[in-house]
Amino acid sequence: MLSIALSGVVLASPAHANVPEGWSNPADVDPVHAILLLVGGPLALFILIALLVYLPAMARRDRDSAGSGRDAEWFGGPRKSNDELAAPDTEESQAGGASGKW
Repeated sequence: MLSIALSGVVLASPAHANVPEGWSNPADVDPVHAILLLVGGPLALFILIALLVYLPAMARRDRDSAGSGRDAEWFGGPRKSNDELAAPDTEESQAGGASGKW
């Protein structure tokens, strides 16, 4: 059991090798530049996508509110028209649509 634990430590240790001679040593990265690139880039992309999604809806809303002649719809709101069934008057009344009795 001890040999398994030691082999895991040996395998997890970093390799101690020098950089090959043909490779260059890049300059250090400026932290401000890295933050701007890693945070500013995705944030700018998020804002661009949000604008591309919401701008057509905002333009359409201005055109619709300019008096297009249509009545506003209220889905699920109160409405009274001639084609609706009357509410039941008493307990024995069959008016008002389906009844759920067990």
